[in-house]
Amino acid sequence: MVPDSRLIIALDVTDREEALQISRKIGGLVDAIKVNYPLILSCGLGIVPEIKKYANVIADFKVADIPNTNRLICEETFKAGADAIICQGFVGNDSVKACVDVAAQFGKEVYVVTEMSHPGAIDFIQKHAMDLVDVAIKNGASGIIAPATRPERLSEIKRRSKDLKILSPGVGAQGGDARTTLDAGADFIIVGRSIYNAKDPYQAAIDLIGQLRR
Repeated sequence: MVPDSRLIIALDVTDREEALQISRKIGGLVDAIKVNYPLILSCGLGIVPEIKKYANVIADFKVADIPNTNRLICEETFKAGADAIICQGFVGNDSVKACVDVAAQFGKEVYVVTEMSHPGAIDFIQKHAMDLVDVAIKNGASGIIAPATRPERLSEIKRRSKDLKILSPGVGAQGGDARTTLDAGADFIIVGRSIYNAKDPYQAAIDLIGQLRR
């Protein structure tokens, strides 16, 4: 995934028609649309190729199982047409490598969570974020997930991550600032509610992209 607008929308809705309507409106503006369990559990993986008509699709499944199960999850996700999948690194090198190996077979990408954007990330995962960066590097992941809500942490993770692409959630409703997040080292920002709950999602996306290009 090559940055253009540098904006990824988190499509955390459950209604199929709403998801497709938003995708049609803003697909041409964003670098990717990120889908999560709420939409997939509601609509099934069959929604992925429908959304892919409008933009690249990232499957935010935070895959966190034994290697064989990770492999099966990734295979089905990529068969459905997703361009990338997000996995957890805390389950270990072998589980992450299983995801990366499957992605390589399909010509797709894997992003490893290093630190999440919510306050609870400080309780446990933050203490191991740098180790998780190393897991991503060691196993050939395409990139990592690091928080827009803590730009100082994002900068530290950026320094450790070498050439890995960084996707940063938490801009907008969670309090992260778009421009600050890019300046701290993110390659892409992930925005959800501030766009899909806006009166005009298209204009909300345009406005955010304008901020990113200043």
